[in-house]
Amino acid sequence: MSKTFSKADVASHNKGDSLWIVVDEDVYDLTKFQDDHPGGKKILTRVAGKDASKQFWKYHNEGILKKYKSSLQIGSLDSKPKSEPKPEPKSEPKAEAKPSTTLAAPVPTTAPVQSSQQEDAEALEQFGSQIPFADPSWYQNYHSAYYNESHAALRTEVREWVDSAIEPFVTEWDEKKDVPREIFLEAGRRGYLAGLLGVHYPVEYTKNTVKSVSPEKWDLFHEMIITDELSRVGSGGFVWHMIGGFGIGGPPLVKFGKKALKDRILPGILTGEKRICLAITEPDAGSDVANLTCEAKLSEDGKHYIVNGEKKWITNGIWCDYFTTAVRTGGDGMTGVSLLLIERDMGGVSTRRMDCQGVWSSGTTYITFEDVKVPVENLLGKENQGFKVIMTNFNHERVGIIIQSLRFSRVCYEESVKYASKRRTFGKKLIEHPVIRMKLAHMARQIEASYNWLENLVYQCEKMGETEAMLRLGGAIAGLKAQSTLTFEF
Repeated sequence: MSKTFSKADVASHNKGDSLWIVVDEDVYDLTKFQDDHPGGKKILTRVAGKDASKQFWKYHNEGILKKYKSSLQIGSLDSKPKSEPKPEPKSEPKAEAKPSTTLAAPVPTTAPVQSSQQEDAEALEQFGSQIPFADPSWYQNYHSAYYNESHAALRTEVREWVDSAIEPFVTEWDEKKDVPREIFLEAGRRGYLAGLLGVHYPVEYTKNTVKSVSPEKWDLFHEMIITDELSRVGSGGFVWHMIGGFGIGGPPLVKFGKKALKDRILPGILTGEKRICLAITEPDAGSDVANLTCEAKLSEDGKHYIVNGEKKWITNGIWCDYFTTAVRTGGDGMTGVSLLLIERDMGGVSTRRMDCQGVWSSGTTYITFEDVKVPVENLLGKENQGFKVIMTNFNHERVGIIIQSLRFSRVCYEESVKYASKRRTFGKKLIEHPVIRMKLAHMARQIEASYNWLENLVYQCEKMGETEAMLRLGGAIAGLKAQSTLTFEF
């Protein structure tokens, strides 16, 4: 905003037909906004032509300012110091291949130099609000063995996008029970969708890559950062809209789908043009996956499965083109379960929205399958071995829920600290009351303990093979999911 005004200029606009105010030395024209102000016109006329910073921050948070700043700000006070331009986020340098002139040497079993460098690495630069515990410790100049400059660059990239294009509007989207399609498409263009599958970056299926991280450097901590930063908006509906169906419906296709199926389906869902979800839960079978009843009978010619049944609480289902679906192809119990990729345009698929409290924009869905003909080529994994595929997927699914839950916990804690620092009772700020500080301390304690456990488990997932992780980490991840939920509820 290039225009500058003196305090006298602002003071002259103190009537209903020309109403200006100042907030943090920025000047806003609220003349046309008066009728839309939730608190009515009178409260605005009391501060017309004045510095309203104190009154504004008493009743609002940063999200309100972000939402309206671009449309209402007309300039700044001439006394406001000029801010220095933000430095460009650092991008991960591309490794240059150098021709080898010697025979390859045997790979050493240990790398003491690399280990020493890891131990001696300096802490990354501070990032975020710097309210203690409002962000993970590595944001606040703590040393960490898990993160490097590529993680910091991705963090900056995602936060800038979220702060400018998402957070100011997320409440509106929740109330409308939807998110603009352009936001999901932009996640695809930025390469974020391709990085949320719990696997190495799938460059063979997409040309869209993440600006700040080269595909060969991508790891599970990069994926964790995307989920964590998206969750900062504090809306479960929005996060589920973006990654709820994709993040759990896509991995089984990537890991267990036939090559021809992946070649046909994956490019579309990685760009965001097409959508996929996971359809397991039924009206009578939720956590008890082994006893689901949605059936898939093989046709007489052996070329199709005929699917009949219902699925309930399916995130994103109303928008999806593909449904990674658990079906019964054999006898009772877990040995009769298979996984099929059902396509909406096969016919016989109907979906209706379920309005679930707190997650309106998630697109939670009730699905009915009636005589859907699914080619046998759409089988994910082997027939009657789908339970193993589902169990393999649970670790990735639960880690995503843990990340969201702990960031939501941080948002609650951060907003509590901010409010307690400005709200006054009995002659002093809330945060000056020992009982309030004790409550905040316990919130921070639970968040930090749970988050450190999360980082350790993500590191184990990174180092272990998929089968080993499924066998050894399932219990720990389930335990942390329960702990993170208790943390959020605290």
